[in-house]
Formats: sequence, C-alpha cells, structure tokens
Amino acid sequence: MSRQTGSASSAVPSTAFVDEARRGFTEQFGGEPAGVWTAPGRVNVIGEHTDYNDGFVLPMAIDRACHAAAAPRADRVLRVYAAQLGKTVEVSLDALTGPGSAGDTRPADSPDMSPLADPAVTGWAAYPVGVAWVLQQAGFPVGGADIYLTSTVPVGSGLSSSAALECATALALGGISGFELTTAELARHTQRAENIYAGVPCGPLDQMSSAYGEDGSVLFIDTRSGEVRPQPFDLAAEGAVLLVIDTRVSHAHGENGYADRRAACERAAAFLGVPALRDIALADLPETFAKVAVGLDETTARRVRHVVTENARVQQFVAILNHKDFSLPPLGHRMMQSHASLRDDYEVSAPELDVAVATAVAAGAHGARMTGGGFGGSAIALVDTGLLDAVQDAVRAAFAEHGYPEPQFFPAVASAGARRTA
Repeated sequence: MSRQTGSASSAVPSTAFVDEARRGFTEQFGGEPAGVWTAPGRVNVIGEHTDYNDGFVLPMAIDRACHAAAAPRADRVLRVYAAQLGKTVEVSLDALTGPGSAGDTRPADSPDMSPLADPAVTGWAAYPVGVAWVLQQAGFPVGGADIYLTSTVPVGSGLSSSAALECATALALGGISGFELTTAELARHTQRAENIYAGVPCGPLDQMSSAYGEDGSVLFIDTRSGEVRPQPFDLAAEGAVLLVIDTRVSHAHGENGYADRRAACERAAAFLGVPALRDIALADLPETFAKVAVGLDETTARRVRHVVTENARVQQFVAILNHKDFSLPPLGHRMMQSHASLRDDYEVSAPELDVAVATAVAAGAHGARMTGGGFGGSAIALVDTGLLDAVQDAVRAAFAEHGYPEPQFFPAVASAGARRTA
C-alpha cells in the first residue's frame, strides 16, 4: 500500500462545521470569535491497550472532529460551552493551582496520575478545564477565554471524543493567548490533563493520534520513544473502506475496568523485573505466561499475553502494508486475531462488539475488530467497497435479532491532525 499515492480522500473539514462553530459562538457569547481550531477523533486500526505498556500502536485520525471557536477575555475567567450537551462551565484561571486543593502544584509531567477531585468541575467539564490547568502548570501564559465547542465525534463510541476536545481546547487557548505548542507538547500536555485532572489513566495513543494525524496515513507510533512514522493507507486504491460500526453502547471505559487492566499490567511488569510489558519478547511468552500464572494469577498472565501478542501484530501489520505483494486478507487476519485476544485474554469486548465483528466477517469483510478501550463503543471492519451495503445490512439485521439498538455506520477517512481551521 505504501507504493500508492494520490487517491486518498481529503481531510479538510467541511466549511459547514467551521461556520457552525463561528455562528454558535456569536449566539452564545456575542461578538465574533478570534478563530476556530479543529482536532480530529481517531480509530485505532490495531494495537489496543499497548500504549500504556510502552508498546506499539497504529491509529489514524479521522474526518470526525471537535471544533473550538474562541475569543480572549479581559479578565482571568475561562468559560466553555459544549454545544452537544447545552452546558457551560465557568472557572477562574487563578483558582486552578490544582483542582480541589489550592496548595497542589504538581507539575504537568508529574508521574503521579492519581485523580484530583474537584466537586465543582466534573464530567465533561474536567477535560477543557484540565487542559487550562496543565498548560498553566507547564508555564504557558494562559489568558481568559470564551470557547464554544461543537463536535462530530460520537461520545462514548471509542473514537477519542475526549482527546479531540482536549487538543482543540489547547490549540484555541494557545491561539488567543499568544503561544504555540509543538505537536509533541500538544499530545503530552493534553494526555496529562486527562490523566491528572480528569482522572482517566489513558496512555498517549488518543492524544498523539489527534495531534499527529495526516491525510491518507495511519501512524505507526512507538509510545516509548515517541517516534511517529506515518504509513500511507490508501484503501480507496484497493477498492476497500475501513467501516466504523458504532454499537451505540457507551463505554465509559467499563467503570473501573480500564484502570484495573492498567494496574494488572504494571503489577506484572514489576513482578517480571522489566520496565514495561513491551520488554517481553514474543519468543519468551510461553515461559513468561507460566511464570506469571504461578507467581501472580492466570488472569494477569492472560493480560500479559494480550499485550505481547498485540505488539507483535502491530509490527506484522506494518510489514504487510509495506510488502511489495501487499493484499488485504492478511491485514484482516491480524484484525481478527486482535479482536479474539481483546475478547478472551484482555476481556474488554462486549456482546454488541462481538456480534458486529462476527457478522461483518460472515458477510464478506476481510477482517474486523473492536477499536478503543472497549466495554462498548465501536468496531471497525475492512470491507471491499462492493460489499459495503451487504455488510451494513447484515450487521443491522443481527443487532435487531439480538434486540440491540440500531448501530450507526460511517467510513473512516485518514485525516489531518489538530490545527487552526479559521
């Protein structure tokens, strides 16, 4: 696939969404915004739950995005309106020395990711407020702002709506306050905001995807080194599409399921005496599995097996993309292996995701898998264009037969990363 260029779909956001953000700002706050900043959601093509294990991931930014229209304020107030929720949060920037504790001055790169509780800033509001807090902690001159947020990334769908919101907010704050963030800074600080302020122990995958996205490319990311290597991903040239199947089951990371799995991985790495599970070689997995099963427990051993094999699948997927005899079926096979591992070893799938994956493949998809943290959200399927309607019809019918909500579908187009759009 890397040998082909030129036919990938453009990722320039629809002017309509940018115009909607500008109009919404005027209606909500009065006056004109100083600009509009856009950050995309993402699908992770393969490489799930490897990012917080210093491993490899292969995401792509998509043409569903959060748009932030913003203008500076003369005072030190941050006021953010979320259009899809119809809700506003308003805080004093001078009070953001640390949520819930005026004396908390943990730096933005603090290794402590324990959440900070602020009863006045909860739910969605913790994400934009957390971005302002972490940027201030990092020394950026954040000024007062009015920000209007509108998004086309489905919430709770496993497509990183929170990372899109965070990156759009960070760029908007920088744009109206007179400072610029490098792509690496954007990804790092928005992740810290989600970790420390919102209390979600995510790895760097989501924020890096939104920050580094490129038209027509997936991103091969080494989360330990921070290296990002775009890989051309022109499915249209192959007569195929990556179909997103939104189960409409909101994941919320399975209550504490995400945190539990991260803790299990850290516990296993400490037991094995390695910095992270990324350091376990695939060839050593049988011995490692037995050692962890005896020394800790079999459930933790299965978590280790998923991470080690998933890292290998990412590397294999990239090798296939770059092979001179490239074809889609081997990619689909790795996707199916990934889903089985997430379902059986990592136990983060859901009945709706399993039905979507199995039905899509039975209807002719080359492969399918859940994407994102799991416990709900979306699946993706690698489908020949001519079978697109048949796959969607089959999944829709299967959901109806099981009594599940009707799923939603859209093609994932590899798109550009966070940027100013107006």
